[in-house]
Amino acid sequence: MSDRAALSRGIRAWPVFFVVCLVLSGATAFPLVHELRWTEDLLRSLSAPEHLPALMDRIERVRRGLDATDAEQPFVLYGTDWLAFAHLVIAVAFYGPYRDPVRNIWVVEFGMIACAGIIPLALICGPTRGIPFWWTVIDMSFGVIGIVPLYVVRKKIKRLEELTAGVTRPAPAVV
Repeated sequence: MSDRAALSRGIRAWPVFFVVCLVLSGATAFPLVHELRWTEDLLRSLSAPEHLPALMDRIERVRRGLDATDAEQPFVLYGTDWLAFAHLVIAVAFYGPYRDPVRNIWVVEFGMIACAGIIPLALICGPTRGIPFWWTVIDMSFGVIGIVPLYVVRKKIKRLEELTAGVTRPAPAVV
């Protein structure tokens, strides 16, 4: 297998991984009320209240808030449906780098910018919405963790671009 073919194959694995992560995070935003109930039940069965009381307090508070919102103002949860939809739409964009990485490197760079944007968003909106700092750190970690595979695939795409340029560039005329 040539260097170009091996590099292309390695590059294609990263967008697939990123798409899977985006689809999972998007799909889990639809059933928030039920998910949180299941999570709370699971954590109770694992004795989490005894070992992680702050986490359980937070889960219970958020679950009560979601239950109340769902019962009294269910239209508010429509916002999380749009959040889920946005994740799915962004996932579709990563088909471009899978199909033609060099031509669609901009999608990877866009993803890197979005990951970097998570940090100021969490630092500004977290305290504004009363989110505990430790939870804000967890939210910011998604940006930090997300940018790593995108950075790796960007470097690989740049390398593929160099290899491809050497192959597709016409040889200089000899006089």
